[in-house]
Amino acid sequence: MSETHLSPEAHGRLVAELEDLTTRGRIEIAKQIEAARALGDLSENGDYHAAKDAQGKMEARIRQIQAMLESAVIVEQAGSTDGTVKAGAIVAIRYEGDEDTERYLVGSIEERRDDVSVISPGSPLGQALLGHRAGELVEYEAPNGRLRVEIATVE
Repeated sequence: MSETHLSPEAHGRLVAELEDLTTRGRIEIAKQIEAARALGDLSENGDYHAAKDAQGKMEARIRQIQAMLESAVIVEQAGSTDGTVKAGAIVAIRYEGDEDTERYLVGSIEERRDDVSVISPGSPLGQALLGHRAGELVEYEAPNGRLRVEIATVE
């Protein structure tokens, strides 16, 4: 199982979400299913099927959070202190032949923010960036062939 790098804040949010889903969430879904069953014939009961679908989605999210928390590595200091790309760093990259830079947070999707997209450290691009510094060119294998990117900045 691969590690999931999380900031203390993201870890806390996931623990709180898991607690909420396994207590309040399960109770609410059970009440919805019970109320829908009281309406009669389950084969054509849209409320019942909607509640069961919601229950399935909630249980899947619970399993997802549990798996993340089991493999979580808390990254105390977000970002890069020595100028190299590591989990928690925000990196600006420029694709070869392109003038525009794109900013990404290297980390778990649970760390997502409104102002920056996320690259998983386990993805081909994430793996290629790890350990490199601003000004360096890195290559990685994408579905449509090898791509080269320049690391513009590392925060």
